Amino acid sequence: MSGALISAITRDSPADSRGLLVGDELVSINGREPTDIIEYQQLIDGERVDMLVQRANEPLRRRFVITKDAGQPLGLAIDSAVFDRIRTCDNHCTFCFIYQLPKGLRRSLYVKDDDFRLSFLYGNYTTLTRFTEFDLERVISEALSPLYVSIHTTNPALRAAMLRNPRGATSLRWLDELLRADIEVHGQVVVCPGINDSHELERTIEDVLTQYRQLASLSLVPLGISDFSSEVEMRSHTIDEAKQVVELVEHYQSIALELLGRPLVFASDEFYLQAELPTPQSTSYVTVDLVENGVGLVALFSESFRTQVDMTKLGSGFFQSVDGAPALGYRAPRVSLVSDMATNIRPTILTGEYAAPILRNLLDEAHFDHVDIIEVHNRYFGGNIKVAGLMTGSDIQRTIDESGLDRTYLIPDVCLSEDVFLDGMTLKELTGNVHVVETTGTALRNTLKHSVNLTATQS
Repeated sequence: MSGALISAITRDSPADSRGLLVGDELVSINGREPTDIIEYQQLIDGERVDMLVQRANEPLRRRFVITKDAGQPLGLAIDSAVFDRIRTCDNHCTFCFIYQLPKGLRRSLYVKDDDFRLSFLYGNYTTLTRFTEFDLERVISEALSPLYVSIHTTNPALRAAMLRNPRGATSLRWLDELLRADIEVHGQVVVCPGINDSHELERTIEDVLTQYRQLASLSLVPLGISDFSSEVEMRSHTIDEAKQVVELVEHYQSIALELLGRPLVFASDEFYLQAELPTPQSTSYVTVDLVENGVGLVALFSESFRTQVDMTKLGSGFFQSVDGAPALGYRAPRVSLVSDMATNIRPTILTGEYAAPILRNLLDEAHFDHVDIIEVHNRYFGGNIKVAGLMTGSDIQRTIDESGLDRTYLIPDVCLSEDVFLDGMTLKELTGNVHVVETTGTALRNTLKHSVNLTATQS
């Protein structure tokens, strides 16, 4: 990392008009060198902020002293959440999707982090294989909660084998310590058919109910596999295998409700879709906010579409409340370009294979008969990749070209990061009348309400 570089200065803030410049590096604050945005927030929280700054191409450092109200934001945006070095993952998980990416994508997509600070800030999952006693002390003393932990299995030998790291067999001891210290932790299991499912999955859930019962939630998500995977043991779930996972979850939810008074265990919507089963209602998820893990996303999206009350919250972690913490990766601003929707052309929604039938039901229910839906088949990644968030620009362009229709094409912003698709294609490079819609039910319904209700014969 390049240090704590100032990326923006808020107008009329305490830091404004003090001579600081975008690009300045914060060397120290009140005599301490911050290593991340969490320490930065703590150091600038008081009434007096004494900063030592290194300006580019200057041999000497500059000192700035700023006075403000205690707790008042300083007004600086920092270009990174971690100033020393992101703690990268030293596991080689058999199911890791990063190993299934094609070559030639932007470098940031290949970075694997296993940093508890990014778990706290952004909701990233950590295996705890690089967690230390010092980290535990910091988490407890600074109450860095919630954290998100990849469990995958509680069988030590199997966990070490799945992570391809001997520390995988012992690193869940840190989970026990975190829960003992009343740190809120959400767990995750990537279920791989024939590996950690069936009896192994039952063992994991039962161990959670007995050994880690303070866990806030345990999400089960299916293995995502692309055409670029080289792992011969990794494969997609069959319909029956997906049904077995759903049945297992519902069985142990009833047990958890009896023992703990809460369901604890959840299956992602993708399991229900793979099993060709209806997804649960939103009332099943009243105690959790796990939509980024695909848990309850369909229910919350559908409810916000029907009620026009935005209940779909995309964004785990507490980076929103940490002054100056930048968005990261898929949490970065999705779209900067503002496109006007043509209201005299029939609107057509482009979405993934999983979302298409769900959206069709919602549109029919709301009598949006003038709106069409076209599935975007993911040929870029292939495999079992059918979610809208992994649609690429090339697949979207191919779908538009193959349709041969003069339409207003609506795409969800979830497949973009700063106007760029996963395959590196930019929004500007798409040809055709494309309009980006925020990925919430409310935003989609409001967009469609402003479109002209053309007759079904118009195209």
